[in-house]
Amino acid sequence: MTATPHPSVVDFWFDPVCPYSWTASRWLHEVSQRRSLTVRLHVMSLYLLNEHRTDVAPEYRRSVETSRGPARVATAVVSRFGEAALDRFYTAFGEVIFDHWRRPSAAEYHEVVQASLPRVGLPGDLAGAMESEQHDADMRRSHETGVALVGGEAGTPITSIDGAAFFGPVLNAIPRGDAAIRVFDGARLLAGYPQFFELKRTRSHPPVFT
Repeated sequence: MTATPHPSVVDFWFDPVCPYSWTASRWLHEVSQRRSLTVRLHVMSLYLLNEHRTDVAPEYRRSVETSRGPARVATAVVSRFGEAALDRFYTAFGEVIFDHWRRPSAAEYHEVVQASLPRVGLPGDLAGAMESEQHDADMRRSHETGVALVGGEAGTPITSIDGAAFFGPVLNAIPRGDAAIRVFDGARLLAGYPQFFELKRTRSHPPVFT
């Protein structure tokens, strides 16, 4: 294991259906195998992120409305069983739905949630949260906590490394091995400079999950 000056604490806000949250979360998992890293997961919502935006295309708005169920389930999981259970659920959900690039239907989201819960020892009744408003207030609080760190122009995921927060990283594939460490060190360095705001380039192909 490569030594670091001090252990890092990462707070990570994600919507379970976001492919870029998935690639970033697996990157952090890769880093945690090689560095002293504490990752704390928090739920955010693409639906809430776009709730009051007026420039959203109708097709995309329909998509985020369809996708709000898994974030509700994730919030129910962490509310009832804690963060470790949230980590297990997210991993199970992601391993099923991010086997290849797709735009899932509402029915597919239901199927993946129902398949994921028993895989990690969670009760099947949690799937009922997909259509329930019971945990919406908790989801909104978690979401707004993350967004408050970076401002309203953010997307998913939101990452905070040792208290320095930013939207992203938006990774089109999962960095592995030494590359994962280099990306982490670069992200931590840039995030730690208070006058740094943005790097961006156009994506040319869909995300890769292998």
